[in-house]
Amino acid sequence: MQLRTYQKDAAQFLRTTPRSMVLAPVGAGKTATALTAMQAALASGQVRRWLVVAPKRVVTAVWPVEAPIWAPGMTVALSIGTPAQRLAAVQSDAQVVVTNYDNLQWLATQPMDFDGVVFDELTRLKNPSGKRFKAIEKALAPIQVRWGLTGSFTSNGLEDVFGQCKIVDERLLGRSKGAFLQQYFYCISREFNDWAPVPGSLEKVMARIKPATFVLENHEYVRPPCHTVEVRMPLDDRQPYEDMKTKFVAEFGDVKALALNAGTVIGKLQQMSAGFVYSNGETHWFSQHKLERLDEILAENQFAPTIIVYNYQAELAALKARYGARAVTLDDERAIERWNCGKVSILLIHPKSAGHGLNLQHGGSKMVFMSLPWSLELYEQTIGRLHRSGQKHDVWIYVLLADKTIDDNIWRALHDKQDVSKLALEALR
Repeated sequence: MQLRTYQKDAAQFLRTTPRSMVLAPVGAGKTATALTAMQAALASGQVRRWLVVAPKRVVTAVWPVEAPIWAPGMTVALSIGTPAQRLAAVQSDAQVVVTNYDNLQWLATQPMDFDGVVFDELTRLKNPSGKRFKAIEKALAPIQVRWGLTGSFTSNGLEDVFGQCKIVDERLLGRSKGAFLQQYFYCISREFNDWAPVPGSLEKVMARIKPATFVLENHEYVRPPCHTVEVRMPLDDRQPYEDMKTKFVAEFGDVKALALNAGTVIGKLQQMSAGFVYSNGETHWFSQHKLERLDEILAENQFAPTIIVYNYQAELAALKARYGARAVTLDDERAIERWNCGKVSILLIHPKSAGHGLNLQHGGSKMVFMSLPWSLELYEQTIGRLHRSGQKHDVWIYVLLADKTIDDNIWRALHDKQDVSKLALEALR
């Protein structure tokens, strides 16, 4: 296994920039890059012992698999499981201890002996007011070598940048989120703490962090084309949807669905755009429009292996009932291995459980979104499970959208946020 040229350059950048970040698309090989740089830092004495923080599934399915390939001989311990099991890993003599973000508050209370840290999927620490951010910030204060890896730096706007930079190097954008907002944003609503960037702020922020940031150039990272297809269809009966939107209530015979407030109605509308609604703890399906269109897509693709993305448990249950043993979830035994071996025809995934680190590019090249997440990061990371290095075929993404529903709003919001991400990356190049 050999690193690509851009990976070698990124690894060298990390070695020579103790407080730094690597921004690269999903599937570009950030883990391999980091492991190569980490092993070199250990060999040179720059770092004696590493802590790696990553999403839970990445901790178990990526780092222990990739480490023997890219850093042979480097010892790795996983700090997961019970408190006793986590502590045993931390107190071991392993050169690298890998844990997940949910363990940070616990970890901050333990004696730690690390002089280097890697934040895999750095966006998990974009909120500097969060409990785990505050806890681990103090505990990591003595650690001088800090590297952050991410593919979605500004997933939900420029404001996300501050926390990520602060945990890596507070000198980049300062210590105070308030001061950062005052300098680069204007306040829309103090009551809701709503801020918008001042024109030109994006370029100024990116210029400040550029010396500490390695950005993978697009021309250096070649993947097969990715085609996104909007699959639109009408709601069979619009009246219940309109009633929910205007009256916060929808009736289906004896079934009545209520939304208690404007926040709740958003979720109800997204459910109804998919053809169902939760009411009194039960699921009521009133339309099969998306499921029927999914059948057609699978048939049109001659039932090629396909990943189906769901957002609600009701969708998951309906898909399992519809496709039976053909449909597999990530929780099923050896699901990832079986998918990549071509032994799974339908893989059902949720964006939050498949957002980071999973290599699914060997089992197929088609994905269908039954409904969309609001988060650009989750959307892009989910697509990145297929559209990544090692994929040999064009990737086809089908997005099911019910006409004149909240699906359009979510789809539009994702595109707006995507534009911010593109601008940020351009400013860093």
